[in-house]
Amino acid sequence: MALANLADYDGTAGVLVDTNVWVDCIDEASPWHDWAVGQLQVCSERSPLHVNIAIFSELLIPGPDIRALDAMLDIYDTLRTSLPWAAAGLTAAAYAMYRRRGGTKQKPLPDFFIGAHAAVSNLSVLTRDPNPYKNYFARLEVIAP
Repeated sequence: MALANLADYDGTAGVLVDTNVWVDCIDEASPWHDWAVGQLQVCSERSPLHVNIAIFSELLIPGPDIRALDAMLDIYDTLRTSLPWAAAGLTAAAYAMYRRRGGTKQKPLPDFFIGAHAAVSNLSVLTRDPNPYKNYFARLEVIAP
């Protein structure tokens, strides 16, 4: 459910978990593995965890093993949450700002969808890379190392 007014945002409706946290959770050799697992546990005990279709799709690369991914998400009772239509305008505005500021990457759109989704749905974002969210969604509650 999207907020009627972004001024009401406080990030308390749950936690949208960024792709990099799930990747670190899966990869036991990652230097961020223990942090990721610990944060998933702590956050899941406080409020619902969420993923959207952009995050889910990124996690299916390089090979689609949907059953294994669903099983991992189910360990933390992660909700599969639809991207709200209200996020489209905010995503486009944030991406346009990125381009005006000299951003040249052609593929960062998932980060903007994730940030906008969190903002309009009153979710915090759990990530190990807070910069895209803090730079383009200044009020977003970000949980990061």
